[in-house]
Amino acid sequence: MAPSTADLLFLTFNCAKALINTTVFANHFEVALGQNATDLPDLVVLSLQEVAPLSYAFIGDYFLRPYIERFDAAINQAASQYLLKHGIVNSMPLAPERPTQRKTYALMRSKNVGYTAILLFAKESSRIRSVKEAEVGFGTAEMGNKGAVGLRAIYDAGEGGSVEMTFVATHLAAMEWNLPRRNANWASIMRCMTFGDPMPLLNRMSGQRSVPAADDDREWERAWLLQGDGDAPDSDMLQAQLHDLSLFKPTAFLFVGGDLNYRISTTSPPPGAAFPSMDPNSENFYPRFLELDQLTREKSAGRTLHGMTEAPVRFPPTYKYDIQEDKIGNGNEMDPVPWKFAPHRYPSWTDRILYLDLPSWTTSEPGSKQFRVRAYDALPLQRTSDHRPVFLRIEVPILGPSDLTPPRESVAASTDPRVRLPTELDPEAWERRAAARRRELLVGWSMFIWSTNEGVCLLATILITSIGSYWIYRSA
Repeated sequence: MAPSTADLLFLTFNCAKALINTTVFANHFEVALGQNATDLPDLVVLSLQEVAPLSYAFIGDYFLRPYIERFDAAINQAASQYLLKHGIVNSMPLAPERPTQRKTYALMRSKNVGYTAILLFAKESSRIRSVKEAEVGFGTAEMGNKGAVGLRAIYDAGEGGSVEMTFVATHLAAMEWNLPRRNANWASIMRCMTFGDPMPLLNRMSGQRSVPAADDDREWERAWLLQGDGDAPDSDMLQAQLHDLSLFKPTAFLFVGGDLNYRISTTSPPPGAAFPSMDPNSENFYPRFLELDQLTREKSAGRTLHGMTEAPVRFPPTYKYDIQEDKIGNGNEMDPVPWKFAPHRYPSWTDRILYLDLPSWTTSEPGSKQFRVRAYDALPLQRTSDHRPVFLRIEVPILGPSDLTPPRESVAASTDPRVRLPTELDPEAWERRAAARRRELLVGWSMFIWSTNEGVCLLATILITSIGSYWIYRSA
């Protein structure tokens, strides 16, 4: 029988610019795989913040590869441990780089914007098609020391149909008092993150030139553009295509995860401030602090994460932890990490994952499919970070464009972002991002050369080679 859902595990983790311990991360991730589930997910998405030192992250490619490869290895190690523990034979093809070891998950795409990276894994790579990328930086000069990066892909369930999903990894502005900046960062994501350059479409709308749609997109565009009667004017069709480039494509599901940095206060804690406690009998037991959560309040007020849904938060604050190095000793690396909350930051639920729930025009139908959240939880603290990873395990219904396309009668009055964008798109953002990427490379190489041992060695090698070449030339 063809599957009616795609099983997704989305995890977010602030890596604190450090290489993870592959074995530790794998063992923790195995716990996530087994929580309220009896099988492995079809898709795994990782949202990583502060994935590597800034110079490495700005340069990317070769310098970022060791950090990404450790996550690849950890995910597959966790899957292998899970299969072994449950007595399941791994029938996946052999990994070419490790011909004696079967690899459960294929890394379909990895993409970063500065510090922030997103990784898409699939259990069956043949089911993934039409992967697109999007990015925005809202750090200094729109570079990616803070930013967001997205992937959009179609998951083919065979006879069960196909579903398109958009995944966004982001890192919003830090510090308790920076609440307006966090909201502004989200506005930048809505305004500037597009899965394609919108300028050609705007040129078409003004009659300057025509750009044909890609083959993979035609089926998905047709349902939204025609909307049943097929007589919409060209301007409406082009406007719909522009909407399809946005974060809120009507026929795609949306998942957003990252270090969103929303806190429980707009000021730093004074000495002796009440902190969330892990003791259920304490008057400061941590669930009581959730009513102070900025994200919940700002989302309800319509100032951030427009239209998004979050599963109930039942885990402790995920930031900020001080690791008690003097208590670690020489124990097993899998032993629990001794910690206390950092005294200069209110413990907060900064690491979150949200999704855009099914639209009203599909849930109102009898027997309609639904999202099913299997788990939304935090993993144990790791020695390399002051954040706890957070994961969402969710069953995504297989719904295609004909199911998700808004009916005409809903367009005029609806406030759903899949019908009416919360903010206009910035048509120049695509070009500005390309310019910011060039600045990142310049800054990244400069930092690498002047602030790392490898850079100093490279500079010395270039200098010695230049002097040697000049000396040979003068002696000839």
